[in-house]
Amino acid sequence: MTLTGTADGMVAARVKTIDAVTAKRTHHLCVCICTFKRPELLKRLLTSLASQRTEALFTYSVVVADNDAMKSAEPVVAAFSSQSSLPVTYCFEPQQNIALARNRAVEHVDGDFIVFIDDDEFPVDHWLHDLLQTCVSYKADGVLGPVKPHFDVEPPQWVKKGGFFDRPTYPTGTKLNWPETRTGNVLFRKDILDGLSAPFSPAFGTAGEDMDFFRRMMERGHTFVWCNEAIAYETVPASRCTRRYLLNRALLRGSNFPKHPRHRVRNIAKSLIAVPCYTLALPFLPLFGQAILVRYLSKLLDHVSRLLAFLGLPLVTQR
Repeated sequence: MTLTGTADGMVAARVKTIDAVTAKRTHHLCVCICTFKRPELLKRLLTSLASQRTEALFTYSVVVADNDAMKSAEPVVAAFSSQSSLPVTYCFEPQQNIALARNRAVEHVDGDFIVFIDDDEFPVDHWLHDLLQTCVSYKADGVLGPVKPHFDVEPPQWVKKGGFFDRPTYPTGTKLNWPETRTGNVLFRKDILDGLSAPFSPAFGTAGEDMDFFRRMMERGHTFVWCNEAIAYETVPASRCTRRYLLNRALLRGSNFPKHPRHRVRNIAKSLIAVPCYTLALPFLPLFGQAILVRYLSKLLDHVSRLLAFLGLPLVTQR
């Protein structure tokens, strides 16, 4: 009996050792950056990525997909690589289209997880660690995190009051629907792309390709959750803190919305109701301040742009 008990104990100890080794097995994350004529911002992002905390749970590398025909990102990547041990792969997509740039980046991915972050963002030092831990803990196919504004210069008070660059956040572990998604701060398992030659649709041009990607992934049964601790900051230059920029952004958003095939009739009906309501309210909105005026004027232009795009007359097609 003593011998048997000892043998059982040895087996149990061996199983625990195997489990511990398996638990410590490292993943490899590949961070994809699509960039277009933002060399200084790209440099800052690469620098912040070099200091990510891994806690010995994963390794990581970077792919930079340059969407500028003049290859403005190439010298930035070369200079960074000469001074950093972080592996960075440079690739080039000559046709200006964010979906094509994303697909080009994915072609050069090495690892079992893909991460996307925008070239005008920079993350906290535990960003990758928190994304991965959340993905594993919740057994999800992907994880998104918050993107908070970082102003180059102090913006007008009405911009901050209106929260025009604030985005919704959710408790960690919240399961997301596709309208709540984007690629500015996301990690997902590489194997969800199996069988897809081009994960992102070039038909969306300069915006909307990310929500379309997540919509199709969710239709295939994949789940995406939120990690509220994995924060990235988006640089907001002074040129964006204007009425012109915000209204143009609304027009672009509306022009791209009809490209999504889901709920088209319902969305048209909502816009048909929203346009006259916002139009009637418009003369009274200045009484409530500029933040309220710009917010609801943006909503009006968004719905007008949607209706015209449904008729084949998109108002704005470029950022």
